[in-house]
Amino acid sequence: MSIGIIGSGAIGAAFARVLARTGIEATISNSRGAESLSELVREVGPSIKAGSREEAARADIVFVAVNWTKLSAALTGLPEWSGRILIDANNPIEAPLFKPVDLKGQVSSELVADLVPGARVVKAFNHLRAEMLAADPRSGGGRRVLFYSGNDSAAKAEVAALIERIGFVGIDLGSLAVGGKLAQFPGGPLPNQNLIKLA
Repeated sequence: MSIGIIGSGAIGAAFARVLARTGIEATISNSRGAESLSELVREVGPSIKAGSREEAARADIVFVAVNWTKLSAALTGLPEWSGRILIDANNPIEAPLFKPVDLKGQVSSELVADLVPGARVVKAFNHLRAEMLAADPRSGGGRRVLFYSGNDSAAKAEVAALIERIGFVGIDLGSLAVGGKLAQFPGGPLPNQNLIKLA
């Protein structure tokens, strides 16, 4: 099971650190090219390598976390998805002001899915701040919770297995229309909720 990461900002880098801590291999990319990632990959360890956006997008599971206004450009011109999984870790806000984007009542993950025809989209890893995502998931006598949602049960099962493998507890919120709305920021009730499932 290969993993690619598109976006090396706070969330993308945090995800890379989480994978590296468990020894899981992945290719991370950004819009500036692999050379710009040399310091990050040196820091996180040997299981994470830098590559092009196209290389990252060929993986079985592709994790995407970029600024909302750059999503379309980041997902254009990539290899055919052909049923591969895209983990949508984005929120409809724009750093550094974190001004909400008017989605006109739509769920952000459904808009992302429109950009990647043929992909099986799973919303996950977007409700915690980057520093909390990168922290040890074992806390307070239990494990930190990660929410996920999607319209394909097999894709959700694969993402749930990855969440479990990296030490978190996954909670299935249902479809993108339901779960995506619950977990997206702003508007949903679940973002920034640091929940622990006790052992």
